[in-house]
Amino acid sequence: MTAYTATVTVRLKQGVLDPEAETTQRSLERLGFELEDLRSADQFEVDLDAADASSAEQRVTEMTERLLANPTIHDYEVAVAERES
Repeated sequence: MTAYTATVTVRLKQGVLDPEAETTQRSLERLGFELEDLRSADQFEVDLDAADASSAEQRVTEMTERLLANPTIHDYEVAVAERES
């Protein structure tokens, strides 16, 4: 088994109301920053042991689909990297 760290980024789908991002965007604009759009996201780091990177990704994807993200309103990305000992 090899040690891996998976990073899961969960964000609302385009078009889903994101009040946190809207408030932050308005605040940034009041501070003089110009931007087209802002979206908030949650990020999770999962440390796990797996036979290979593909197995680690499959397990973390299942975790994400079962608990970390609601596929109706969220998009997500999973990135897996071998963890240094």
